Amino acid sequence: MNGLFGKIGRFLKPVVFCCTLFMSCGCSAEIKEPAVAGAFYPGDKAILQKTVDGFMASAGKQEAQGRLLTLLAPHAGYQFSGAVAANSYAQLKGSGVTTVILLGPSHYTHLNGAAVYAKGSFRTPLGLVAVNEKIAAQLLDKKSGVVFDRNPFAREHSLEVQLPFIQRVLPAASIVPVIVGAPTRESYQSLAESLAKALKDPKTVLIVSSDLSHYHDRETAGQMDRTVIDAVERLSVNDLEGLLSNGNGEACGGYPLIYALAAVRSLGATNGQLYRYADSGDVTGDNKKVVGYAAMGIYRSSLALAEKRELVALARRSLDSHVNKKPFVETPPSTIRLKADGASFVTINDKSGNLRGCIGNIIPMMPLARSVVMNARSAASHDPRFPPVRPEELPGLHLEVTVLSPLEVISDIGAVTIGTHGLYLEKGGKSAVFLPQVPVEQGWNRAVYLEQLSLKAGLPADGWKRAKLSRFTAEVVKE
Repeated sequence: MNGLFGKIGRFLKPVVFCCTLFMSCGCSAEIKEPAVAGAFYPGDKAILQKTVDGFMASAGKQEAQGRLLTLLAPHAGYQFSGAVAANSYAQLKGSGVTTVILLGPSHYTHLNGAAVYAKGSFRTPLGLVAVNEKIAAQLLDKKSGVVFDRNPFAREHSLEVQLPFIQRVLPAASIVPVIVGAPTRESYQSLAESLAKALKDPKTVLIVSSDLSHYHDRETAGQMDRTVIDAVERLSVNDLEGLLSNGNGEACGGYPLIYALAAVRSLGATNGQLYRYADSGDVTGDNKKVVGYAAMGIYRSSLALAEKRELVALARRSLDSHVNKKPFVETPPSTIRLKADGASFVTINDKSGNLRGCIGNIIPMMPLARSVVMNARSAASHDPRFPPVRPEELPGLHLEVTVLSPLEVISDIGAVTIGTHGLYLEKGGKSAVFLPQVPVEQGWNRAVYLEQLSLKAGLPADGWKRAKLSRFTAEVVKE
């Protein structure tokens, strides 16, 4: 991610079309007064309430699978992007969320790492919003550049404009305001990890504040914004960082968005979903220089039955075409879940149930559907334990697709449950992996499971005791 850490604030332009406020949840008396009330949004309580409620009335809750982890909402003046932002906040109606972590860019103050407003409350014309001081304190890591600093919040609008929506949709919720400046490796790792820990609570949600492209003609803006939206839908941190670095995509909250993707990826997020896209030209009528706005959500969901069937069908087609040396026509996946980057294994068993090949990837590096296609081919011809599959074998072979969760490093083997957890071992350049179904099929207990994993890695039977162990769960789909 050299581009992420080598460029400083390229996309953080202080623009009224695009893109200040603060709040707290504790006993502190400190109050952050509004900076842009009456400019970015109405300064009168009654008018502001009516405005937000009007936006919300026209924004419906969309059908989605799984748990909502993160929202993307724009932060321009309400007349430009309020209607779009409402589509994100509509997804929180009736959610039971009690804490909102807000992640936004710094438009006016240069800072390295990130600033957390860790105490007090934020005021808007609708009243006070309390900072959740407990969670805010958990995010702080001075050594890594994640600090309590009020200064970046003084004029910043990217978080303030989100507050009235929170007050109307989640009136009892507290907030944790975070402004991301020029990223560093230390702040990136620290904040992503602490955000992931906070989001383990199902009553906590992360909201990223960002507009998209700035001041291009509508056609160009639409093309650029579509690439960014696609990267977010697929949860591809690398693609998003590349787009922002090479200028093929823009988002003034690009760095906060990258931090957020890293955090939710580690929690097992599976895909993003676009609720609404628009640009400033829809309001101004000027299509020569527009700012793009998107409302999106990021979810963690299980595979639907139709998606499971699609994956095993892809594996079969890929296997047959590869072994028969025929062209494989790769069709676009039918759902965003299958387009999103994912990790998979493809297992081939013969007609007697004996292993005939198994290859996969434990880290998401490509769309899940493509991962299955590639691993089916590799399992047929590149598993060093077996000769390549021959055409005459195909009718008697059975396929199994395993979709992996993110790896979770463990220090206590008591955290390993047979039949639930796969294991990945690393030690001195050697590694080995077993899928969750392997110890069940072999009849192993935990001790044997760990011994066999060590032996597979070329280590002594007790090698796991001095190795790095990670566990994962999986969805297993059989033909």
